[in-house]
Amino acid sequence: MDIYDIIIIGGGPGGIGAAVEAKLLGIDRVLLLEKSENHSSTIRKFYKDRKRVDKDWQGRKVELIGNILFNDGTKESTLNYFDKLLSEHKIDSRFNCEVLEVRKDEEKDLFEVHTSCFNKPFLAKNVIVAIGKMGKPNKPSYKIPPSLKKVVNFNLDKCGKGEKILVVGGGNSALEYALDLSDSNDVTLNYRRDRITKANPLNIEAINKAFDSGKVRAKLGMDIESLEDREGRVKVNFKNKESEMFDRVIYAIGGTTPVEFLKKCSIKLDEKNRPIFNENYETNIKGLFITGDIAFDSGGSIALALNQAYKIVDHILDKK
Repeated sequence: MDIYDIIIIGGGPGGIGAAVEAKLLGIDRVLLLEKSENHSSTIRKFYKDRKRVDKDWQGRKVELIGNILFNDGTKESTLNYFDKLLSEHKIDSRFNCEVLEVRKDEEKDLFEVHTSCFNKPFLAKNVIVAIGKMGKPNKPSYKIPPSLKKVVNFNLDKCGKGEKILVVGGGNSALEYALDLSDSNDVTLNYRRDRITKANPLNIEAINKAFDSGKVRAKLGMDIESLEDREGRVKVNFKNKESEMFDRVIYAIGGTTPVEFLKKCSIKLDEKNRPIFNENYETNIKGLFITGDIAFDSGGSIALALNQAYKIVDHILDKK
């Protein structure tokens, strides 16, 4: 079996960036593994159509240090750009290929990458884990009745028109969902704090205008206590004893670090279950690197992911 110089786990911007940088810097034996049917699954699933995608995300200016030129665009132009990168640089990509665990054979100084798509492990000298949190979206602490599964969502996949919708969350996705849906639905935004401060300033300005105009109703400063099924509609019970009926509830409350997967890779975690790594993004296992939202509070910054990818590949080259 081939021994790859680098196997990259995750087909998002960071993973694609690492694969392309490796090829550009002269590393040919590179393999990209992605469990979804295509690259950039988070962008495809959680970004609304025509969503603006900024290089300097949330106004945080990022100077690109690698060879990939990424500029402002939309969801569609960003996906097209990554399509082009994968094609032009002939990246060996395996989709619908979930990585189950990573083991290191210390005697051979090689990694065994076990997957759902091949009956033998792939072998590599280095492995880069570049998966995001949104593959495992956060869920509320209270129980969601199984009978409401079709009307309680974590993205916009099943939303129709003319529905009364509650969007829960105070980040960019929640604000953008609420604004987008308000064109054809009766939308309320619920956030546990009484002010929205963590989102992109442009999104905050837009949602405040929508509140002022009545296009989106605000339920700020209150938590949800429970959900109930009322003949296919959702009764939302708030902790201040208010209740209201909705046709649909959409949660946009961030993602969770895939702790169990990291443990299967033998990556050490800190007391908050965050992966431990050094200044070169190398974990406790030599040759096993980590990047992206599971390691950093980069909050969806594609430019930061590309910079991290370049630094990792540059470090791997230094070791050769």
